[in-house]
Amino acid sequence: MIAQVDQVLQVSKGLGTRHWQCLLFFLGISIAYTNRICMSIAIVAMQDESIETGNKLEASGTILSSFFWGYTLMQIPSGYMGRKWSAKMVLGLGILINGISGLLCPLAYDLGGWMTLCACRIIMGLSQAALLPCVHTLLSKWVPPNERGKLCSGTYSGAQFGTIIAYLASGYLIDIAGWRFVFYFWGTAAIIWSIIFLIIGSDSPSSSSKKTCCSISKGEKKYIESSLGVYRDLEKPITTPNKKNRKTPWKAILESVPFWALSVVHCGQNWGYWMLLTQIPAYLSGVLKLSIKENGLSSSYPYIAMLILTVPMSLLSDWSIKKGVPHGVTRKVSNTIGHWGPGIALIALALITPTDKTLPVGILVVAVGLNSGTLCGFQINHMDLSPNYAGLLMSITNFFASFIAIAAPIIVSYIVTDQTDINQWRTVFYATAAVYFIGNLIFIIFGSGKTQSWNDYNNLQNNNNNNNNNNSNISLRKNQTNSIRPRSSSIIPGDVIPDFN
Repeated sequence: MIAQVDQVLQVSKGLGTRHWQCLLFFLGISIAYTNRICMSIAIVAMQDESIETGNKLEASGTILSSFFWGYTLMQIPSGYMGRKWSAKMVLGLGILINGISGLLCPLAYDLGGWMTLCACRIIMGLSQAALLPCVHTLLSKWVPPNERGKLCSGTYSGAQFGTIIAYLASGYLIDIAGWRFVFYFWGTAAIIWSIIFLIIGSDSPSSSSKKTCCSISKGEKKYIESSLGVYRDLEKPITTPNKKNRKTPWKAILESVPFWALSVVHCGQNWGYWMLLTQIPAYLSGVLKLSIKENGLSSSYPYIAMLILTVPMSLLSDWSIKKGVPHGVTRKVSNTIGHWGPGIALIALALITPTDKTLPVGILVVAVGLNSGTLCGFQINHMDLSPNYAGLLMSITNFFASFIAIAAPIIVSYIVTDQTDINQWRTVFYATAAVYFIGNLIFIIFGSGKTQSWNDYNNLQNNNNNNNNNNSNISLRKNQTNSIRPRSSSIIPGDVIPDFN
């Protein structure tokens, strides 16, 4: 037994299958985001092309938001399918369809204009809706709680890496081969990744151990599963309900105050993140007069900062938890850095009058870079509240937040009717700062880092039923011995009463 414990401790310090799986997830998120983000750069080139041909493109806001129409619609269904069927299959097939749809975007635009392009982007959104819920489900099965800071934030930093690559490469690809080639390039990358992932990816350590390729060692499997509570000790597995038969505690989830606080802060994140992500190129082009190549390069700087800052933020988060800082405190401090820091930076951006690109780009670098705190903040909080339903929680909160992502570029297009007008952009920056502040304040007050009682809903129900059966037997024996239970007593000592608040 001591030798097994030593083996597990040694495994916990080494590079294992869980790290390779997280690398796969990281690359999947990166490629998904390149397909999602490249439109922000391509739309600038498309507008220039439309002006040259005499048919000005007026529907840029609609085109940018159309991806999220499908993305929102499939959030909860994809999360549910990932938990009930296979997160690996739902994610792999989703990115495959996403890549094929991306390849068809230029053809759709050439044949039917912006409306058919929107239809293609809606399909991309439908297929990519599985990304966050399925990755969250997979991480909840692969990552031990004490490694969530670095592995989960490292995995989700694929969003920043993909954004950087999309901005950098797309600007150069458009300059060399035109905007259509961008969709061909990233669509092909998505197809290649999905094929590789479907072959060597795994739903869990248990399914990985059955593979001949990328299989997991027994020591690492026991380390992961014992830390997640799948094993009571290193040898005896805990019997848990089959996930296909496990009931989802919908009522308890929807009555949970920490869940709603998480939903609100996720909505705030989506407003700020997607407003900046979709509108930075337009701001740099309209206010700072940058060329398409310069625009792609400058737009990538903020996300390079965010990617770099992910490392110290995740290490600090894990270190704090190991030192005994409660999960809730760690999440709220991290998220405060990630929301109030960018909010202050955006207020500063609204107050200045840019004379060159250095200062405004520098402020944008600070605003987006500090947003890395959210990776160790609200993003991981889904797993804190419920490891068993982490993917489902992510699908629900992301469903609400996706409406905000749809609204952001459309609302900005109504506010900023002239992209060269700095005063119109100031209104956007002030509004975004307010959203960041209010959303995080609600998370601080009402959020929680504790695992909620409904995480073990089925076990609680079983225990309650067993207690009721025991109580019936006790009552029967008491009746047989003419022992009458007092009517004023409605609860027998030892009864388990689930608390779903």
